[in-house]
Amino acid sequence: MTKRLLVTGSSGLIGSEVCCYFSRNDWEIHGVDNNQRAVFFGAAGDTRWNQQRLQAELPQFVHHELDIRDRGGVLRLLAEVRPDAVVHTAAQPSHDRAAAIPFDDFDTNAVGTLNLLEACRQACPESPFVHMSTNKVYGDRPNTIALKECATRWDYDDPAYAAGIPETFSIDQSKHSLFGASKVAADVMVQEYGRYFGLPSCCLRGGCLTGPNHTGVELHGFLSYLVRCNLEGRQYRVFGYQGKQVRDNIHSEDVARFIDAFIAAPRCGEVYNIGGGKANSCSILEAFQIAERFSGRPMDYVYVEENRIGDHICYYSDLTKMRTHYPSWDISISLEETIGQIVESWQARLSQ
Repeated sequence: MTKRLLVTGSSGLIGSEVCCYFSRNDWEIHGVDNNQRAVFFGAAGDTRWNQQRLQAELPQFVHHELDIRDRGGVLRLLAEVRPDAVVHTAAQPSHDRAAAIPFDDFDTNAVGTLNLLEACRQACPESPFVHMSTNKVYGDRPNTIALKECATRWDYDDPAYAAGIPETFSIDQSKHSLFGASKVAADVMVQEYGRYFGLPSCCLRGGCLTGPNHTGVELHGFLSYLVRCNLEGRQYRVFGYQGKQVRDNIHSEDVARFIDAFIAAPRCGEVYNIGGGKANSCSILEAFQIAERFSGRPMDYVYVEENRIGDHICYYSDLTKMRTHYPSWDISISLEETIGQIVESWQARLSQ
């Protein structure tokens, strides 16, 4: 019997990657999306093109035009579909944007997640629930770790964090941004439904999740937006830290592969820091250099001596727990290959 997967935010980067990955494995895919990204970010954030791609290319894909803030609609859909697994990627994803739309941000990120959790508890309590959380749940606390300044990046100067940030790192007593706070609420609720109700569930606290199908904008989608600026000759704004701030980047396909591993052997109320790890980390200056090598175009950028509120100076994920719980999984796509794919994707889209 064909298994059913329900994916929220199915037209976004991770959502669409998950849809394609599980479709190749003969799952029936139910995608939930209402192009809210275009509301949050304007025309540049529009993801209808990705929805249309999924509808054209995936044989067992059903699109549901639904806002996860619609509690009744979510309850009805879950009761109707009764999925064998749920992957929740829908979100208001920008910590800068959240300050201007605090109610939309919290209602989408926190209340929307609760709507889905309760619908799952009522309709399919044995189905694994995977929640795309964020490393912003740690607030700016990673900035309290001793750092060292290198030629093109900042790095940790404390051997305890040589492999990156572990899941045991505190989320308290720090500035999160309103986005980070709403994602904390969702993250803790997912854990609670796992621990209190026994719902098989996990929170994936993502670093920079990226890939060729990302619709990057200035406020969200670091590598995708950077590459687009490079190809269009558009000026890129660097906010603070001399452009040496560091992020770990994980290809969306590697995220989908981990989700597959979790669904096959789920746990209740788990938390994983999912990112590229130190090997796939780079600063903005280093990303400029890699993008320039692939595109052959110089990067036009301006430096703004003002960092984003709650922004991390250096962040990369410690993947030890993920590799221990799921030893068949590991990073399979390098940073260089990922950026190369993003360049090719934007070149194709911009030529149309």
